[in-house]
Amino acid sequence: MTITTTTKSSSISRREFIEYLTAASAAVVAAPRWASALTDTKLRVLSIGVIGTIGGADRQQIAAHPLAEIVGLCDVDSNSLAQAAKDHPGAFTCADYREAFDKHGDKFDAVIVATPDHSHCSIMTLALSRGKHVYGQKPLVQQLEELQTLEQAVRARPNLVTQTGAQRIQHPPRRAAVDILKSGGLGRVIEVHIAFGGGALAGGHYFADGKLGDPVEPPAGFDYNLWLNGAAEEPCRPNMVQRQWRSWWKYGGGQIADWVVHLTDVMFYAFPELQSPMRICSRTPSRDLSYFHADHVLSTLTYPVSGDKFANSTCEFYFYDTGMKPDRAQIGLGAGEWPSGILTIVVCEGGTLVLAPEGPLEIWREGKMTDGMQWPGLPAYEPFNHWHAWVDKAVGKDTPHLWTPFSIGLRCTEPGLLAVKAAKYPGQVLDWDRKTLTFTNHAEATKTIVRREYRKGFEPIRFNQ
Repeated sequence: MTITTTTKSSSISRREFIEYLTAASAAVVAAPRWASALTDTKLRVLSIGVIGTIGGADRQQIAAHPLAEIVGLCDVDSNSLAQAAKDHPGAFTCADYREAFDKHGDKFDAVIVATPDHSHCSIMTLALSRGKHVYGQKPLVQQLEELQTLEQAVRARPNLVTQTGAQRIQHPPRRAAVDILKSGGLGRVIEVHIAFGGGALAGGHYFADGKLGDPVEPPAGFDYNLWLNGAAEEPCRPNMVQRQWRSWWKYGGGQIADWVVHLTDVMFYAFPELQSPMRICSRTPSRDLSYFHADHVLSTLTYPVSGDKFANSTCEFYFYDTGMKPDRAQIGLGAGEWPSGILTIVVCEGGTLVLAPEGPLEIWREGKMTDGMQWPGLPAYEPFNHWHAWVDKAVGKDTPHLWTPFSIGLRCTEPGLLAVKAAKYPGQVLDWDRKTLTFTNHAEATKTIVRREYRKGFEPIRFNQ
């Protein structure tokens, strides 16, 4: 099992993130206390991955809901476990998530999964099999096969509430972008460009520098065997287990998989037609990907589409890693500066939408930019708390704010996994069939980048359908 951390990009400081969470919480504090009128029963929540880079924020945000209670804490890091236990003195604690379900399963109704990517599927499918609501950090899975494994689990448990950690939809510019795209006011979509900011080997807080290093002892109080979860046994290495696992091939997905849900979400909210890519090609100067993900990745993903919302029978998504961005002239924009190094750009026949993660939202037409928030007919976007929407839904309250259930979160996750894994075969066009989990033109890619062998006892729960 693995349990120490998960996501948040290195491009946003810890101070900025805390300020953002504080603002989100304030919006909910001002909301009416419907809870006591609805039910006196609290949602009992087990937090798995209690501190890390986002686990602590997830736990604290959910605990702040008037009808949620953190009743269990689970983490492979005993120091993190002890720290979190100070906030919840009555909660049970354990290192192994399997123990939490087997010994304490009657004590909780829902689970937060804020652990490294490679452990997500095993924990989430177990939770769903035991009838627990799941709040899961992104990317939801780490292997392509796991897209199907988790999807089948969700379909088998339709009454359980799932939510992906895609909290940026709280920001009005993202919701406005969805409404503008759905309206068709910019005309038919031609193509999509996504710039991811830093790279898989950026180094620093979240990402490793690509240097393997000699084996080391795991940190004191850290259960490395449980951290490995279903991944093959191998020595612990420097800068691997506590947060820089994102750069490692077996455990994370680099910058692209780390950000893909946050940057593609508006497309999947707006267009149900976008289901699964049919083709992927990644280019990168990286060659030896034995341990770390590629850096400087450029990817093209092709989605089959139909209907009158798209200009062609396919829609291309272009991904740019490690500070790279599309050429403004090539996509028809005028001279100017990008609003951010991390961008979602939707090129349509009647103009181009440019969106930074929390805004601003720009609309470009004939070389001129207007503020997207001034688009005619946009509603006033009420504040809401992304984490609390999950609790609301789980306790039976009707809410319009549960934006990213796993059914959408998996669609957002898939292109990121394809992009980083296709870097194993740089410059080669891979034809992808999601239903059969094969690259129909490349048997070697199907054999090497679709699935993993799991260590015994850590396999995902499989729902046959």
